[in-house]
Amino acid sequence: VSEVDDHLAELFLAEEPIGADVLKAAIRRATLANKFAPVFMGSAYKNKGVQLLLDGASDYLPCPTEVINTALDVDKGEEALQLPCSPSGPFVALAFKLEEGKYGQLTYMRVYSGKVSKGDFIHNTSTNKRTRVPRLVRIHSDELEDIPSAQAGDIVALFGIECASGDTFTDGSVNYAMTSIKVPEPVMSVSLTPKSTDQLANFQKALQRFQREDPTFHVANNAETGETIISGMGELHLDIYVERMRREYKVDCEVGRPKVNYREAITQRAEFNYLHKKQSGGSGIDRLLTSVDIVAVVMVVVAAV
Repeated sequence: VSEVDDHLAELFLAEEPIGADVLKAAIRRATLANKFAPVFMGSAYKNKGVQLLLDGASDYLPCPTEVINTALDVDKGEEALQLPCSPSGPFVALAFKLEEGKYGQLTYMRVYSGKVSKGDFIHNTSTNKRTRVPRLVRIHSDELEDIPSAQAGDIVALFGIECASGDTFTDGSVNYAMTSIKVPEPVMSVSLTPKSTDQLANFQKALQRFQREDPTFHVANNAETGETIISGMGELHLDIYVERMRREYKVDCEVGRPKVNYREAITQRAEFNYLHKKQSGGSGIDRLLTSVDIVAVVMVVVAAV
């Protein structure tokens, strides 16, 4: 630590005693300056080192007021600007996690500026919808504590808010976004089919939830092949959602390559001779066809890639 903190280095070279408080202060200064990264080891399963990790987060990491947040002004083409972490500023918060609970969708939200109270109306900058805050809670492990209000620096949860992960909420006085509203295009697609028709309800429910949680996860139905196509940012990205569907919704799916529709059209003139014979009583009728123009013959072939 003395290699990245001058004050501690002076004490070390002078061979003066270094107390625990002095060492903690030096680690905190180096961590805030991105010169030092404390590493903790433990096991949550065995409950080893968890308390030391929480103490380290409190001792070494910056509090919300010590961090310079950057917001994007949507009205100015997502121009970056500094957003002070102050309760007196305009209300700006980010929905960073969604969870399905027994009371409906639970939206985890971090308040970056201003304050919000139960019953207030907030504005979603992604959908331009105005929503009332019906219930505001603070999370303690698996316990929910109802609170009347929250201010800059708090992490709270809301019930009854329809939104997606990454949406920004304001009080309507500003049109800021904490993350870019421009979502990258997916780079990989696979077909997804539940193995049992009894799982279709949970299958659709899972896809709807995953789309709300992740704006880079896309779902489409191919009307010509009848396949459900999921698209994302890579193979691992899609594998995670397939595994979550199996684990959280008990839906086993078959994953494969999407079918591609191949269309062939013949539009040029063709020469041929054909003798047509038709017996309809009597001696019959013979007709000879030559030099026929084929103007449009379309054949649709569905084949798997």
